Amino acid sequence: MTVEAEAHTAAKRDINKLLRPRSVAIVGASETPGSLGASVLANFVRNDFAGDIHLVNPRRPMISGRPAIPSVEALPDGVDLAILAIPRVAVVETVKQLAARGVGAAMIFAAGFAEGGEEGVADQVEIGRIAAEAGMVIEGPNCLGSVNYLDRIPLTFIDTEIAAPSPGGVGIVSQSGAMAAVLAVMLESRQLDLSYSVSTGNEAANGVEDFVEYMIADAKTRIIAMIVEQFRDPARFLSLVAKAKAAGKLIALLHPGKSSAARESAATHTGAMAGDYKLMRAKVERAGVIMAETLEELGDITELAARCPSLPGGGTAVLGESGALKALTLDLAEELGLELPVLTDSNAPELRAALPEFVPVSNPLDLTAQGLVDPDMYYRTVAALFGDDRVGTIFAGIIQTNPATIGIKLPPFLKAVREFKSPKPVIFAGVDEGAPVPGDWIAQLRAEGIPYFPTTERALRAIRRIAAASEQDAAVTDAAPVAVAGLAAETGVVPEYKAKALLGPLGIPFPKGQFAASVEEAIAAAEAIGGPVVMKAQAAALSHKSDAGGVALNLVGADAIRAAWDKMFADVARYDRSILLDGVLIEAMGARGLELIIGAKNDPQWGPVILAGFGGVTAEILQDVCLLAPDMTQDGIVAAVGKLKQAALLHGYRGSPALDVEAVADLIGKIGQLLRGEPRIQELDLNPVVVYPKGQGAIALDALMLLG
Repeated sequence: MTVEAEAHTAAKRDINKLLRPRSVAIVGASETPGSLGASVLANFVRNDFAGDIHLVNPRRPMISGRPAIPSVEALPDGVDLAILAIPRVAVVETVKQLAARGVGAAMIFAAGFAEGGEEGVADQVEIGRIAAEAGMVIEGPNCLGSVNYLDRIPLTFIDTEIAAPSPGGVGIVSQSGAMAAVLAVMLESRQLDLSYSVSTGNEAANGVEDFVEYMIADAKTRIIAMIVEQFRDPARFLSLVAKAKAAGKLIALLHPGKSSAARESAATHTGAMAGDYKLMRAKVERAGVIMAETLEELGDITELAARCPSLPGGGTAVLGESGALKALTLDLAEELGLELPVLTDSNAPELRAALPEFVPVSNPLDLTAQGLVDPDMYYRTVAALFGDDRVGTIFAGIIQTNPATIGIKLPPFLKAVREFKSPKPVIFAGVDEGAPVPGDWIAQLRAEGIPYFPTTERALRAIRRIAAASEQDAAVTDAAPVAVAGLAAETGVVPEYKAKALLGPLGIPFPKGQFAASVEEAIAAAEAIGGPVVMKAQAAALSHKSDAGGVALNLVGADAIRAAWDKMFADVARYDRSILLDGVLIEAMGARGLELIIGAKNDPQWGPVILAGFGGVTAEILQDVCLLAPDMTQDGIVAAVGKLKQAALLHGYRGSPALDVEAVADLIGKIGQLLRGEPRIQELDLNPVVVYPKGQGAIALDALMLLG
């Protein structure tokens, strides 16, 4: 990159000109109530913006008692930000004029660009080109603007009033302007402090990655809550997540569109099952992002992270006052995979001593209604749990009923937290949503770092999301990348016989086999292998052999080989006369076992990922698979495979022998080495992989590669 280009890139990313402007121009300023220009100006006035405000309107010399200039050309040099409250048709020319005047940043509200057809796409590309050449920051088009809560600067047409400069805390980055505004209202209603809220819109020049980078560097932003439908620079985002993690900052993400965003497979079964959303999620969670399933959950995760003295994690102890609630909590914990340490009378003596004799120690704990006559029991219980190393998080689901009841129950909770000042997070939820809880009690809980939730289910889901992130196995294997001898000579789809010849020397287990280009070679191969054999048609154009009659099983003897040869070539010709077979692969028939599917893809944006899960005829129906990073340790792989829905089948289900999961993990680890060493591999499909009882290994029956 040239020095000039580097300067432009640095200027382009000087987000201060956008979010902390010292001077602003409102292009399309107006005093018509409800117009964009009038609303933007009213926001600046309402929030006492101290910088210079330049109003641009070609027809009015005065607007709301302020002088206006007729055009962008009349702006003084060095204006930081221009807010474009103008129709779409005037945007491109105005951006050109702003660039010529040296304006540092532009905010474009107008829609109808990339989402509006070919002309709109071309105009958006032109905006990006102008910005790159001029070193301008561009927010939008098709955005609702931003809000700087730290400096009370409302850069939006939505009516905004910031009572006082925020001490900082949560930053919002959203492609959707509406959802950014909704999330901000949600978090403010919970008395959470915001630093910035940015809606990036169509991202003609600057995207979510730029604003995430800015907020990571901002000392007053500790948490970044994101709503993103498409990452335009995934590799950069992943590097920023690592940077945020190193800085002790948390990123929570809601990614709409998981049901429809999956891309069609380029060549293999693996590609279809590792769609865009699943791949994105596997990559960002591995990096350390906390994923939310709903907007409400994003707010809940953000609140826990913002309030608690440390992030929820480890075992969760649940305090309740109902046997039915205890059962419901156990059901939900099992569904979520939330760890509840086993606490009993014998293994938790401090907790036993804190409770009346008729209340057994358990987790969840049913305190009954005894707290109404012995409120100090809440204090003693929380104190005992603070001292229990098995408990990392304390959650209380309490029946509130009315102000009098909550006034009895809450003080001992608050007393315990204030006295012990434990780093363990304490989370409080009401069981009876809608109970008239005085706001002062909620404020006191929040002041002590105790998040308040109206329902137990929401709190437990948020706890689990954060705890799951802390459980991510981020350990990196020390196994070195490997290269494949002879792979450079191959291109496109590599048929099974070549793929196995290339991968077998790396230690990937395949059946004993031999390629045959003639029927006589096939007979000789079968005799050399011995016993029943399988014959499989081989051609790069024949990805799904069974559909074309390209597989024959349990062949014994020369006559069977000849008959299968003739039938196979005839069947493939009927299936597709354009397919010319290279020959056949003769392999030993393998013993039956549990079928898995293991594959990999190297996504052009997100990079390499491995898919592992249960195969067989129900593979596409059940989709019981997980996506794994190519640099995971064997222990990490075993743990991830153990979370599959049918994982019990691997561990001796209903008297069947435990299977060789370690051999499966070893195979996956070798694929990881391969992906890291050979970036030309776009897809690899081993389907099925048959796993045998513990100590007997696993074997890949088929192999197909796609090279870039």
